[in-house]
Amino acid sequence: MNSTVVVDDIAQSASFEQFMSSLRDPAFAAPIVSARRFSDALHIDLQTLAKQAGVHRNTLSRMPASESVQRFLREALRVIRAATDAHGCVKQALFWYRNEPLSEFQYRTAEQLVSGGQTEDVLRYIAQYQR
Repeated sequence: MNSTVVVDDIAQSASFEQFMSSLRDPAFAAPIVSARRFSDALHIDLQTLAKQAGVHRNTLSRMPASESVQRFLREALRVIRAATDAHGCVKQALFWYRNEPLSEFQYRTAEQLVSGGQTEDVLRYIAQYQR
C-alpha cells in the first residue's frame, strides 16, 4: 500500500494524533515530518509545497530535514491542529485549510496565509471562533 492511500485513510477517520503519526518520515531516526506525506495529505504536488514553504523544489527531496522545510511543515500543522479542534475531524480541517476563503484576510485561505508567514494571525482567527 502506498503512503498516499495510508495518509488519506488516516485523514478520513483518524484523530489528529494518528494523522501526525502518519506524517512521520520513516527514512529518518530523528522526528521529521515527511514533506511527501504532508503533500499527499493535502493533495498537492511537491513543487507546490516547495513554493508554499519558500524553498527550492529540490530541497524537499534532497534535504527534507532542513530547518526551513520542517519549520514550514510545523507551522502548517499548528493551524491544521487548531482547525481540527474547531471542526472536529482532520478531513474537515484539511478541507478548510486549503479551500475556505477567510473574509477577515481579503478572502485568502489559511494555506495562503501560512505560506505568507501569518500563522499566528490564523491561530488567533480560529481561537476567536472557538470561544
